[in-house]
Amino acid sequence: MNLFKKIRKFTRIPIHILFWVLVWGFFNYFFSFNSNNENYVFWFSNILLPITIANTYVTIYYLLPRYLIKKKYKTFLLYSIYLLIGSAYAISITMFFGFIYLSELDFKTMPPLSRSLPFILMSIYLVVIAVAAFKLVVYNYQSSEKHKTLENKFLKTQLQLKKEELKFLKMQIHPHFLFNTLNTLYGFALKKADETPEMILKLSNLLDYILYQIDKPRVLLTEELNHIEDYISLEKLRFSDTLKVVMIKNNIDTTFQISPMLLMPFVENSFKHGNLINGVLTIKMEVTTTKNKLIFKLKNSVTNELESTKGIGLKNIKKRLEMLYPNQYKLDISKTEKEFIVILKLTKDVA
Repeated sequence: MNLFKKIRKFTRIPIHILFWVLVWGFFNYFFSFNSNNENYVFWFSNILLPITIANTYVTIYYLLPRYLIKKKYKTFLLYSIYLLIGSAYAISITMFFGFIYLSELDFKTMPPLSRSLPFILMSIYLVVIAVAAFKLVVYNYQSSEKHKTLENKFLKTQLQLKKEELKFLKMQIHPHFLFNTLNTLYGFALKKADETPEMILKLSNLLDYILYQIDKPRVLLTEELNHIEDYISLEKLRFSDTLKVVMIKNNIDTTFQISPMLLMPFVENSFKHGNLINGVLTIKMEVTTTKNKLIFKLKNSVTNELESTKGIGLKNIKKRLEMLYPNQYKLDISKTEKEFIVILKLTKDVA
């Protein structure tokens, strides 16, 4: 990058020199109109060129960046008038010099265009305005590129923060989910129950899912539902006859994909915060896919003594939904006297 800047800096000098040589040629051509006094035109152009250079560089390197670009229009206009007056004064001295030394006090020998202050100012400011316009285009382009660079950096930073936040939320799911499942397994191991090997197998599948598959951006809905069924099977072994689970799957689209562990926390929450009514914990789950939508409904029995909305699961899932499915979901959570109800409507990602 530094080498590129040095090369650009060195190539800029010859370009500037070439440009001012062309301007000098323009002055020679312009002021020689209807005049054969080549010596006068030559020296007059030589003297006029430094005035033009000074006007141009003061305008593009001082007035434009310091006042015009910063929208200090009144100050820019004021200093531009000062510069114009100074230029007119310098040109008047040049004309006086030409009249005395180059035309030897003979007004008629002076080239016609060199006798008029407005024409001389016009020739100078034609150059100044052209260069200033080009410089403004360059400034706008550089500002646009700088804005894009800053915007890209900001977006990258925001994306990284979102990724870290999402990663943190996922990390919270692991210990919470594992704690409940391992407690269940521990209880069966103490009893030396015959169901323990089956539980270990199902837990192994769940571990593979939550430890490895969760890092994927999307998994099939059918895969998520299969692991939910494994989880329910584990809970059935723990609750025995005190659990009643009804799971209904309607027209499941086998290509529908969701973020992994998106539905599981709802199910886990229903077991953790659900209450036994008449000695039974009742959980009803219905999953439906219609065209590009997923409708997930979950109800579990509760009493008024405990608040079912507490816990890591639901808080995390709300944050994850906002991050992963902005404007693509609708989540309704309500509670009646005997039921806690979750309804999630999710729009399928369309590539």
